Amino acid sequence: MDYQQAVAVYQKTPDKETLHDVARQLREEMTDKEKIYMLSGHPLKQIQQDMIKYGRNYNVHALPAGGCERLGVPPVLFTDGPRGVVMLNSTCFPVSSMRAASFDVDLEYRIGKAIADEAIAQGANYFAGICINLLRNPRWGRSQESYGEDQFVLGEFGAALTRSVQEEGMIACPKHFALNSIEDLRFYIDVKCDDKTLREVYLPHFKKCIDAGAWSIMGAYNRYDEFYCCGNKKLLTDILRDEWGFDGFVMSDFVWGVRETEDCLRSGLDVEMMFTQQYSESKIKKCIKAGKLNMEHVDRAVENVLKVLIAQVPKIKERPLSVVGCEEHRQLALEAAKKGMVLLKNNGVLPLSKDAKLIACGPYANEENVGDHGSSQIYDKDVTKPVDGLKTVFSNVTLDGEGDVAVVYVGSNSNEEGEYFSQTKYSLEEKPKNSGGDRASLHLSDRDISIIKEMKQKGKKVIVVLYSGSAIITQEWKEYADAIIMNHYSGCRGAVALAQLLAGEAEFTGRLPYTVAVNEEDYPPIIGIGQKPYVIEYGYYHGYALFDKTKKPVEYPFGYGLSYSSYEISDPKVTMESDGGDGRKIAVDVTVKNTGKMDGAQVVFVFAGSNRTDVDRPHKQLKGFARVELAAGEEKRITIPVSVDDLKFYDDKRWELDPSYTFYVGSDAADAESRTICLDM
Repeated sequence: MDYQQAVAVYQKTPDKETLHDVARQLREEMTDKEKIYMLSGHPLKQIQQDMIKYGRNYNVHALPAGGCERLGVPPVLFTDGPRGVVMLNSTCFPVSSMRAASFDVDLEYRIGKAIADEAIAQGANYFAGICINLLRNPRWGRSQESYGEDQFVLGEFGAALTRSVQEEGMIACPKHFALNSIEDLRFYIDVKCDDKTLREVYLPHFKKCIDAGAWSIMGAYNRYDEFYCCGNKKLLTDILRDEWGFDGFVMSDFVWGVRETEDCLRSGLDVEMMFTQQYSESKIKKCIKAGKLNMEHVDRAVENVLKVLIAQVPKIKERPLSVVGCEEHRQLALEAAKKGMVLLKNNGVLPLSKDAKLIACGPYANEENVGDHGSSQIYDKDVTKPVDGLKTVFSNVTLDGEGDVAVVYVGSNSNEEGEYFSQTKYSLEEKPKNSGGDRASLHLSDRDISIIKEMKQKGKKVIVVLYSGSAIITQEWKEYADAIIMNHYSGCRGAVALAQLLAGEAEFTGRLPYTVAVNEEDYPPIIGIGQKPYVIEYGYYHGYALFDKTKKPVEYPFGYGLSYSSYEISDPKVTMESDGGDGRKIAVDVTVKNTGKMDGAQVVFVFAGSNRTDVDRPHKQLKGFARVELAAGEEKRITIPVSVDDLKFYDDKRWELDPSYTFYVGSDAADAESRTICLDM
């Protein structure tokens, strides 16, 4: 049996039993050498060619792994993400943290379609851009790649992106599995957490992506409970396969993910990327000869890969190269930026008149600052700079000279936060400057603050535009700002989106997918280079749940965001009824009204908290949300479903419902405290 024959048999009878059978038959046709070749990446020739032609050595074209030419088995063809397709010159969408701020899951689904188009057009069949690691401390360098602090949001957005790209035939890969929330020490950190914390806080979003059909998953660099995640049997076999029923293949994080041949292959890691190192023929056969492994371990991994290649990849339909960076995708990037921009403060200065005299200032006023320069970097050749974005709407814009309104672009860039590679080059006693990684501080630099103060002291109206993957502390300078906007890294058309929002051509509807604290020290601890030992305890509480627990004040609560219009949320009701089978379904009905004079949207959040007092439970946790589009004066009655499974807690090695819950409904984590309903289970 060759690959095409295996595909034909499966397509005729597309069930799990047939898939396993044809994968086994195809694997049996392979030599031992061919089988081992299936289990690692082979991109060296492609990288060498790309370095000569493009001066870039990472993912200019799809990175191949495996494949068997003799039997017609295609390789896995990898492209990175998540703010678009890393290859060549693809569309740069806003970063994931900004897309999460839209709370528009349908928008994320549509972005997934565009990403699939551009990936397929450039020859990829595997998308590793579904980053769903949890933001436990906003200093985390790769916060921009994920969807914020809440595991429910991570699951909803991750599952939407998974479904979207896989419907087009791409192999979706959620990452990094698991507990990967510190960047500088990602190769060294050993994360400790109890099983309850692991199951309730750090794994639910991964399970939602698996339940959504993800055919692959990527292991993490860090250790969990002493074992590296890419060789962690509890994660890769006991939970992922035995408990969740995952039937695809596990890929390592790149180059340094696989530390040891035996542990990784035995524990359930199927593919080593991006080069062949620990999964070489010589090392695997040496382990087999020593009795540490046997060919059954190899066969199992090969069949896992073959199942995916047989079931998924034939769904791909070719796209023309013209879809890459097309106008339709740029309009989608513009929509995402408009919906994800968060207005944190407005003392009445906004919206601006289109003939207002604007000064674009700050370090990024005339720079393309669209995010990290690590593995997620997009090389889009058509990125609108901030000052040019203002000029698409306003008639009087200058980079220096006189003006009435100062638009101050400040915050972070790839030097201050992002992926961190320097561990392989420098001592672990001191972190080099401008090397990305975890942020040193959540505060603006002295330079940035001085610009804000200077503009205010000159009598200007000051609009502060913040660049970052997540929270920035505003305490020491907010009084000098007339308006504050969380811009994140807003993609190729973010500057145009901001201009339209400043002028009132569009409504601010973005809401924070994380909490902004008053004090940086109020977040969970994070350790960095030189802070030995490299062991950290991940606690049960983080984000808004931690602030509820400690009762410490926050500057901006989870879900916060201002608008030009005003909205009213009223009359929440919770109902529970049979789902027609053995289970129950819960729904929250609520009325939302636009009481202002501008069309816009409000996000409604539904939190739930157990009423038990004899055990430690979070005061409330997010269990549903809806973005509601409303014309001026319009009122809608909406229904937000709540999964019964999402209400369960993990105690004594099993998931259980509590007898009674309180539901909280509102426009953010603080506002929701004013609308509560009790429901007995």
